[in-house]
Amino acid sequence: MNNTLKLIKTVYEIDQLEQFPAPQIILAGRSNVGKSSLVNCLAERKSLAKISATPGKTRSLNYYEVVPHGYYIVDLPGYGYAKCSKTERAKWGKLIDSYLEGNAYVVAAAVLLDSRLPPQKNDIDMLSYFIQCNIPILPILTKSDKTKQGERAKVQNKWQDILKVKPMCVSSKSGMNRTNLWNLLDKTALPELAQGPVSVEDIKD
Repeated sequence: MNNTLKLIKTVYEIDQLEQFPAPQIILAGRSNVGKSSLVNCLAERKSLAKISATPGKTRSLNYYEVVPHGYYIVDLPGYGYAKCSKTERAKWGKLIDSYLEGNAYVVAAAVLLDSRLPPQKNDIDMLSYFIQCNIPILPILTKSDKTKQGERAKVQNKWQDILKVKPMCVSSKSGMNRTNLWNLLDKTALPELAQGPVSVEDIKD
């Protein structure tokens, strides 16, 4: 597999939104969950997505084209960043709502969850939002290199009880499950690539 990512467009304002007629998988997560690091890991590039010591720097919708398959990963602004004003958070919310409204190309939301933490309220709120929008959820546990297998398993089981699907453990640092994650994303966006049912539960730790 030689998948990579190409940044196509960065959107800060609602009037900058445009339609990309191809399958789209949302990438969502808390501000410090490691979204930018995972984007760089998937692309095998160190600085495709900028990583800052200050969480919450992703303040835009970033459209990444998956090469060579032609679908998109759309990175949303990180949520749960306490130092952002309520006005700015409300602005992001309207931007996300406008992106999703009537967008028939969204096929799933890959929601990143910190493997070191039990389920958090703002994660559950975001998951509930996507579920209310009838968007299938792909739960992903990040920073899995920083936890022991037994600890990860406990967090996985807690999320499985909530979501009825077992999250995949990944690590941007070690590359854990990078290939398996690409397989899952490919099969979710383009079911014709699947040789069997698409399920996170098919992925081993």
